[in-house]
Amino acid sequence: MPRVLVIDDDAALRFTLEAVLGDAGINVIVKESGLAGLAEFDAHGADVVVTDLAMPDIDGLAVLEKIRTQDPSVPVIMLTAHGSERVAVAAIKAGAYDYLPKPFDPEEIVHAVRRGAETRSLRLENARLRAAAAMGRPMVAESPALRRVLDMVARVATKDVTVLLTGESGSGKDVIATAIHAHSRRSGRPLIRVNAASIPGELAESELFGHVKGAFTGAQSARLGYFQQADKGTLFIDEIAELALPIQAKILRALQSGEVQPVGGRTETVDVRLIAATHKDLSAEVRAGNFREDLFYRLNVVPIRVPPLREREQDIEPLVRMFVQLYAERYGMGAIEIEPGLIAAMKEHAWPGNVRELENTVARLLALTSEDTLTLMLWRSLNEPGAPTSAVGSGPSDPGPSMPLRARVESFERTIIAGEFKNAGENQSETARRLGISRPALIEKLHKYGLLGR
Repeated sequence: MPRVLVIDDDAALRFTLEAVLGDAGINVIVKESGLAGLAEFDAHGADVVVTDLAMPDIDGLAVLEKIRTQDPSVPVIMLTAHGSERVAVAAIKAGAYDYLPKPFDPEEIVHAVRRGAETRSLRLENARLRAAAAMGRPMVAESPALRRVLDMVARVATKDVTVLLTGESGSGKDVIATAIHAHSRRSGRPLIRVNAASIPGELAESELFGHVKGAFTGAQSARLGYFQQADKGTLFIDEIAELALPIQAKILRALQSGEVQPVGGRTETVDVRLIAATHKDLSAEVRAGNFREDLFYRLNVVPIRVPPLREREQDIEPLVRMFVQLYAERYGMGAIEIEPGLIAAMKEHAWPGNVRELENTVARLLALTSEDTLTLMLWRSLNEPGAPTSAVGSGPSDPGPSMPLRARVESFERTIIAGEFKNAGENQSETARRLGISRPALIEKLHKYGLLGR
């Protein structure tokens, strides 16, 4: 249901618009002045804004300008008095979506708002596709929880403000950072990603801010840091809480003045939008003395919490299907079916590792299945004691990356079947149950791998 913000100083007109649009199944919020309407938009956003042109505090043109600055994807419809058509045309040139003269026809206003909501939806979908193109795979957001996040993304992406993404590990903070960049005015410039937890402490300054030739032992040539590489674009620093306090001070300087200093070099000016992410409670880290308070306030301009997968049940099935398609293609497999019971069980699972855990689980199931259907029994068998813990790394059951994929998959399969056959006391029916396959299919594989009569 689209959310429509109505701004008009005429109480009777507000009442009429609320009734007409509400009867059409539209969620309506009404405000009595331009300033009140802008405050509401700033706090909660909207899919469409309907505003009067002439109001006592600030007029509709000023409202239009502010909303276009905050989120140009939101259609703004102007209501004009008879004889104000010239001003209305000026509003259209300034970016208004449409204008309607008073008195308006109820069906006409409903039609205009619905068209505006459709336009807004298409604009958001376009941003979602741009983010998907940047990530190289579709962006799944069927759940209300994640759609609220994407609505916030649409509102802040076009503004050059610092964003702090919080949420559990594996929840998709990197995906949201990509969406923000893809929907921003910097989308044509680089998005540089860095995981602070992966940078050795002694190299952090050089990695982030660069160094000149001869700055330290081993610096045989100059190197641009991540801030310089992201100039005119976006820098995404994941796990920013892992950076040492002295490095935090240098990041604060970069945010305040736009200046960075390579190791051994002179101060340089950069134009970078920073998106930071952490799974930690930064306010608690500040109280513990592990994170600078001034940097925390600089980063926390727009905080966005990325919800864990357990709060996004509607996303699980499309995510599973996306990962199945992705890894089936990667493994050279044909079409793969998914047992409904498996989907249902996955929706009930807590997923402490979030989307990353779900992706790894799907990859593991595909690497180990010998059927063209992923089953609940196979997933359960992998969670039993003695089940293999890795689906993709080299190990005792992996003949190595030099071997063809089929040979590696069959080696995994043989190891799994041999282990389950032994654990079941070589009971064929029990082994088939644990593996989630039929007994005839199991017998065929036991013969194939020479596991009968050993």
